[in-house]
Amino acid sequence: MRVIFNEGLKAVADNLDLMARNVRDAIRLSGEALLNQDLDAAQTVIDNDANIDDLSAKILDQCVELLARQNPVATDLRVVVATMRLATTFERMGDLARHIAEAARRTYPNSPIPENLTGTFTQMQQFLDITGGRIVDMLVDRDTSIADQIIRDDDKLDELHRQIMQYADGPDWKGTNEQLINVVLIGRFMERLGDHAVSAARRVVFVVSGFDPSKTPTRDEGTDID
Repeated sequence: MRVIFNEGLKAVADNLDLMARNVRDAIRLSGEALLNQDLDAAQTVIDNDANIDDLSAKILDQCVELLARQNPVATDLRVVVATMRLATTFERMGDLARHIAEAARRTYPNSPIPENLTGTFTQMQQFLDITGGRIVDMLVDRDTSIADQIIRDDDKLDELHRQIMQYADGPDWKGTNEQLINVVLIGRFMERLGDHAVSAARRVVFVVSGFDPSKTPTRDEGTDID
């Protein structure tokens, strides 16, 4: 029975790793769509989101089967339950990347954000590109040092988001109403990508050590834009 459980857990882990790579790619391509008005990149993110959703559903089914058939306890149970939550987190990250890509496609060939905020959004995207790569590495190696780094560094993304919101709500705003809506929504989508990355990192730390670190995202569940 132990061999069967290990084989099932390995299949789940492989699918979760694949899901993380797909999310990493979606984050990168959505940034290219946003910053470079790349319509092909935007459409790729939108089309590929179904693959991320399918992987999430498959992982959840696999985990439910492991719980029902193998009745895991202690560390094994912690791994299975955390994997289910990770799959849900990655599915939401894929949705957020799709929202960004849809905003870029909607305003094509124009940018959804004003030119004077391009630099700040570029910094946010660069941060998310690095974070996406770290998520993949963290999962492959179950590396808690990478997880800790993701948790610690999220304040940098929060500060960039704060700057964008402060400008959008300030007297110096010169953009259109449509750009204002896009800036607020896209900034929020990108900030939430960082929060979900933190959530994923916390779960990896918990799986490996049983310890749940601090830096709790304000929300981890809820509406589609989470």
